[in-house]
Amino acid sequence: MLLSPADAFIGWLPQEHERIPGETVAGYVARRTGCAEASAELDRTAVALGEGLPGADDAYGTALDRWMASGAADLDERLPVTLAELGLDLDPELPTAGLSGGQAARVALAALLLSRFDIVLLDEPTNDLDLDGLARLESFVRGLRGGVVLVSHDREFLARCVTTVVELDLAQDSVRVYEGGYDAFLEERQVARRHAREAYEQFADTKADLVSRARTQREWSSQGVRNAMRKSPDNDKIRRKASVESSEKQGQKVRQMESRIARLEEVEEPRKEWELAFTIGQAPRSSAVVATLREATVTRGGFTLGPVSLQVDGGDRIGITGPNGAGKSTLLGLILGRIAPDAGMRRPAAACRWARSTRPAPPSAVTRPSPSRSRSRCRTCRPPRSARCSRSSGCAPTTSRVPSTASRPGSGRARVSRSCKRAASTCSCSTSRPTTWTCPPSSSSSRRSTPTTARSCS
Repeated sequence: MLLSPADAFIGWLPQEHERIPGETVAGYVARRTGCAEASAELDRTAVALGEGLPGADDAYGTALDRWMASGAADLDERLPVTLAELGLDLDPELPTAGLSGGQAARVALAALLLSRFDIVLLDEPTNDLDLDGLARLESFVRGLRGGVVLVSHDREFLARCVTTVVELDLAQDSVRVYEGGYDAFLEERQVARRHAREAYEQFADTKADLVSRARTQREWSSQGVRNAMRKSPDNDKIRRKASVESSEKQGQKVRQMESRIARLEEVEEPRKEWELAFTIGQAPRSSAVVATLREATVTRGGFTLGPVSLQVDGGDRIGITGPNGAGKSTLLGLILGRIAPDAGMRRPAAACRWARSTRPAPPSAVTRPSPSRSRSRCRTCRPPRSARCSRSSGCAPTTSRVPSTASRPGSGRARVSRSCKRAASTCSCSTSRPTTWTCPPSSSSSRRSTPTTARSCS
């Protein structure tokens, strides 16, 4: 990896927020912005300078420049202002272990806004951010004078922010760079794939035609040789000689065809992208009205949600929006019946089945090992037969080993979640957060990668 300049300041925002036990909000921000490392280096070189070590003055000057460039000089003054702008009324000395998921996402965003990197690497930066956080992140990325390299599945965010797209195509086993933004990338990729398919089809048609003609010429040549070897009834030597010459010409044509086939420039067949295909059994509707809330109120400490009046009908598609900490998860728990209202009423349907998505467990909590796979198996994305489940044995047969999600990144676990979510034939509530889906054993999907549980209410 080459950096220009060689001392460029690189920042990285990971997909999953690392929480170190005992670390405070201020400590987390200092670590993520690089200020903590710059301060430690400045202290180390200052000690060396005080001891009069050779080259200590140059090292101290370099460390001081890096410390100033990182923004460590006024980080303590800028941090409370940025936290307040993000709606976080937090003491900077508060441990990060006590933060909710939404608060942790906003603290990570605060660290990004406070950073002064020459280039920033962002891994799924939109995860767990509310609408205001997304707007601030977008404004930061678009206004940053330095370079930004980001990984995201948020198509709207990509369309608004990026000017170049690097595609890692697993199906084609290739890496391509597209200029002109995300929309231009979609168009160029479609054109490139169409041209690749047309080039392969033209190559395949040309090769098939040459092979067919060579086969025909070879058959004619063989027939001519047999006829020439056969003794003529009238012992006509001239006719026999003509037959031999004709068969030799046919042999030359065969060799010419084979030479043309060998000279053809090989065009690799474009691989078709793998698509998940399955059928879902039609579940009977349990009730026209799934759940009803009437003036429901939930109080948790100093926070109060409600009163809320809401009716969830069969077939509804309801989205819940609001800033982090507004009570979206609390409202879902109220609808599910996991949280009892302190006031008002919640009335479920007489008979209903719920499928609920939850926040993904940390990788350390998943202990089932993943079976080894060859490169070809990974590229086709087809699970081995032992990893498939049947209707009779449920989603996790005891005789098989299901691929573990421990080694998957957050986006990979979210994709597993969405696959199981599509396979669930029940009423469902969902959020915008990355989820891990739990599906009932009665679902007819034949491919799953998560254990299954189900909850029935009546």
